[in-house]
Amino acid sequence: MAQEFDAEVRRMMRANEANWDARTPVHVASAFYGLDGSRKPFDWFAPFEWEDLGDLAGRDVVHLQCHLGTETIAFARRGARAVGLDFSGESVARAREIASRAGADLRYVRSDVYDAAGVLGQGCFDVVYTGKGALCYLPDLPRWAAEVACLLRPGGRLYLVEFHPLFNALGPKPPPGVGEELLLRHDYLAGRGPIERDATYTYTDGPALGSATVAYEWTHGLGEVIDALVGAGLTVTGLRETDALPWPRWKRMVRGEDGWWRLPETDPRVPLLYALKAIRKA
Repeated sequence: MAQEFDAEVRRMMRANEANWDARTPVHVASAFYGLDGSRKPFDWFAPFEWEDLGDLAGRDVVHLQCHLGTETIAFARRGARAVGLDFSGESVARAREIASRAGADLRYVRSDVYDAAGVLGQGCFDVVYTGKGALCYLPDLPRWAAEVACLLRPGGRLYLVEFHPLFNALGPKPPPGVGEELLLRHDYLAGRGPIERDATYTYTDGPALGSATVAYEWTHGLGEVIDALVGAGLTVTGLRETDALPWPRWKRMVRGEDGWWRLPETDPRVPLLYALKAIRKA
């Protein structure tokens, strides 16, 4: 882990690692991830993601903060030389088992994301993919962006598909229910430090966590993300916002023909997910 983080931040990062180790067996057994065959690796991608990524055959792709590797498998099946990286040893072990059962040819590495280039090599990848609940666990975005830039070859691309800061700021008016009203209940912008969450259950179905229930999350607005990437020498080439999610975050959401979930037509259309493209120029 990077030495420049102070002792308190390192403590929080270790707590997050322990929390994800504890979450992993719950997630493996959950219906949410559908590892019994009810969900396929491609189910986690919106159609526009493949349009943006283009042909991956023969490309070197690294999936940062990959957890169980459900998306990483999809890259391998598109012909990429795929690598998944995660700080949770339990997640990496289970991801290897899942990939082996699926007959997927790829590699998983245990490492903190801030050490990724040192572990995987500088300038070794055509595509860095990450997101969907990744950035909130990173206390320092400029250092993350610098690590991404180190991983990419000249001409290589970052593709970040992440939950929109507005999505993270919305919450239901209690008590939650079918008719729940969404209100701004959390910060959109950073500035008040990390949020401590102590939850015995995760976002999936399944039993309570037996230990390590505390995790810490950092808020990052879109401006902070873009500034970090530009500061690392990357050129932002596209930003897409969408009102769709790969699972129903709120009970009132409706599933579309594409299999993704949106708020009802009677609700205001707001961004819930964004996709950002950036390139490392020669």
